[in-house]
Amino acid sequence: MSGPTQRIIKANGINLNIAEQGEGPLVLLCHGFPESWYSWRHQLEAVAAAGYHAVAPDMRGYGKSDKPEAIDQYTIFHMIGDLVGALDAFAAKSAIIVGHDWGAGIAWHAARLRPDRFRAAAILSVPYRPRSEVRPTSVMPQTEEAQFYQLYFQQPGVAEAEFEADTRKTLAAMLFGGSGEGATAIRAMAAASGQTSRGVGMVSRKDGMLPKVPVPLPSWLSAADLDYYAAEFARSGFRGPLNYYRNIDRNWELMGAFEGVKVTVPTLFMAGDLDMVIAFPGAAEHLANMKQWVPQLREIKMLPGCGHWTQQERPAEVNAALVDFLRSLPG
Repeated sequence: MSGPTQRIIKANGINLNIAEQGEGPLVLLCHGFPESWYSWRHQLEAVAAAGYHAVAPDMRGYGKSDKPEAIDQYTIFHMIGDLVGALDAFAAKSAIIVGHDWGAGIAWHAARLRPDRFRAAAILSVPYRPRSEVRPTSVMPQTEEAQFYQLYFQQPGVAEAEFEADTRKTLAAMLFGGSGEGATAIRAMAAASGQTSRGVGMVSRKDGMLPKVPVPLPSWLSAADLDYYAAEFARSGFRGPLNYYRNIDRNWELMGAFEGVKVTVPTLFMAGDLDMVIAFPGAAEHLANMKQWVPQLREIKMLPGCGHWTQQERPAEVNAALVDFLRSLPG
C-alpha cells in the first residue's frame, strides 16, 4: 500500500490541507498542539489497511491550511464547522472522529453537538470535561514566579517570539518534555537535585517555557520527523495554533447554550499514564466520572509509560485499539 497523499479541500470558507489514505467509511483524525497531520502518520496506514478512508487535516492555523489572522476566528464553533465542511467536501453523510490534545477537545464537542455527522469518537489524552461554573482562565494557577502555560499563551506575540526563534529547538523541547521519556527524566533530575517542581504546566515568568539546555530525541521520534515538524512551523509560525488558547474563555461563553448536553455516540478513550494532562488536578475525577457525560463510553485504555504524544509514542497499541473499535461499530 502506498503512503498518504496530500491535497487542499474547501471547508467552512477556508482551505484545509489534508493527508488521506485508503477507501471506505470516513475516519477523520484531528491533531493537537503543536503538531500537524503528520502526528497521525502511523495511524493513516493502519486505518486504511483496515478498510477505511483515513483523513488527517492540518487543522485551521496549522501547516498548509489557511491561517486567519483574527483571534476570534479560532473558536470551537469554527473548528467544528471546518470538520463538518470536510465531511461535505467528501460527500460523506457521517464519519468516525478521532482526536488528540486540542483535537480531542474539538472531537468531543463535534460528537456531542453533531452526532448526526460524527457517529462515533475515539479520543486520546484529554478526558471529557463538563463546563465549569467560572471562566477557565480565572482559576488557572499563577504565582509571582510562574504561571500556568495557558495563561502564558494569552498575550499575543509573547509565546510566538520564544517559539519562533528556533522552531527545531522548540519542537524538540516540547515533544521530548511531554513524552513518557521526558516525564521520567524530569522527575529523576528533580529527585537527584533535591528540587521541587514548580507544578504541572507552570511557566517561569522570568525564563519562559523552553529549557535552556539541549534535550535528546525520544526513541519514538526520528531526526527526520523532527525536521518535518520544524519546517512546518518555520513556514507557518505559531500564531494560529496559539489562538486556540486565546479562545478558551470565549468558548466557555459560547458553550453555555449547550449546558447539560451529553456525548451520546459510541466512544473509546486512550491516554498514557505519564501524560501531563492526566497529571493535572481534577483529571482523575474527570476519568472516574466520564461515563456520566459519555454514556456510550466503551473503554478507558491507559498505556503504561506513555506520555502525552499518545499515537506517536505507542503507535502499535493505539492502532490495534483503534481498529478494534472501528470494527465494533455498526455499519
